[in-house]
Amino acid sequence: MEIAHYLQLVLWAILVNNFVLAQFLGICPFLGVSRKIESAIGMSIAVVFVITAASVICWLLYYTVLLPFHLGFLRTIVFILVIAALVQFVEMVIRKVSPSLFQALGIYLPLITTNCAVLGAALLAITKDFNFMKTLVYALGSSIGFGLVLVLFAGIRQRLDIVPAVPRILRGMPIALVTSAILALAFLGFAGLVKM
Repeated sequence: MEIAHYLQLVLWAILVNNFVLAQFLGICPFLGVSRKIESAIGMSIAVVFVITAASVICWLLYYTVLLPFHLGFLRTIVFILVIAALVQFVEMVIRKVSPSLFQALGIYLPLITTNCAVLGAALLAITKDFNFMKTLVYALGSSIGFGLVLVLFAGIRQRLDIVPAVPRILRGMPIALVTSAILALAFLGFAGLVKM
């Protein structure tokens, strides 16, 4: 029973309550890094790590430090500091391991700090009173959903760039916005899949 509940939570986070397409969080990297599949995959891996680690660390800090010392009102500030530190760590690792990916991600890598999806995952886990394991599963599922949509959208955008049927006036960002709206409508079809 417990495993089925966690599986439902993952499906809910990835498909039903997707950060980008259902909650409209993280739109900046969604539109900015989705021009090439390679950079979308790199950003997805970075976001999966940051969202998962940030949610778990923020949950631990909230329940072991902030609440016992009656400092719950500082949660947003503390969460942002945790996220900023994690993004700096990810940025240093990517710069060292893959300089080409670091160049491809450009300004969008440090912008993970201000990506509202990262802060949203940490805050939603606290708001919904998830225990530690549910927080971990929810953060992992929601970040995988973010990455899935980012890579899927990058593939669609790459195809749209070479299709001659797209009118010239719609090329670039206009067709990207129309496509993202259609993708959001497609994901709306998962709405009844899981109730949480």
